[in-house]
Amino acid sequence: MHAELRLGMGVACGRKRVARLMRSARISGIAHRRKRGRRHPAPAPHEDLVKGRFVAQAPNRLWRTDVTEHPTGEGKLYLCAIKDVYSNRIVGYSTSDRMKSRIAVNALASAVQRRGEVAGSVVHSDRGSQFRSRKVLAELARHDLVGSMGQVASAGDNAAMESSFSLLQKNVLNRRRWATRDDLRIAIVTWIERTYHRRRRQARLGRLTPIEFETIMTPQAALAA
Repeated sequence: MHAELRLGMGVACGRKRVARLMRSARISGIAHRRKRGRRHPAPAPHEDLVKGRFVAQAPNRLWRTDVTEHPTGEGKLYLCAIKDVYSNRIVGYSTSDRMKSRIAVNALASAVQRRGEVAGSVVHSDRGSQFRSRKVLAELARHDLVGSMGQVASAGDNAAMESSFSLLQKNVLNRRRWATRDDLRIAIVTWIERTYHRRRRQARLGRLTPIEFETIMTPQAALAA
């Protein structure tokens, strides 16, 4: 809120004052409980090339991908998203009524179409069956992408995508009951493209949005390289 007032609207104000006024007006952020579950080890076709160090100095160096789900009146809707670690931008995503390998393949295809030349990019995932499938391995090879898989039950790996999924959960998924998958799909895409990319200021990005960060910082990164 403070960043949006100061950077987005040009209002001169202090963080403590904003916090005090929000408390007096009973305005607070939306929170949700984390879901905890047990994961069982599975053979990994890729080594862990990241080893918990989610840092990138330029776009398309390191992508993180994962799948989340949410119920609707028609059944669950699954979302596979791919995030560029450099700017936290969701560079590719796909939705489906089934959590099969096709959802990951479509998300990869979406990311490649958006980002252009991506050969050599590391795509890091967990050991979910959809990411270990032959179709996904073939899609990675087709675009010269480098697969990487984290260790089982790695908190650092989970956190890399959980921050974005947590925002989605609080701002879209849990705000109402969704009657149809199409209703939820439209809401997810709208939030990613209009809110998360263009309005959601992030502390790790210097209170810039992902779009602002790439626009401002990418030329500097290219010059440094």
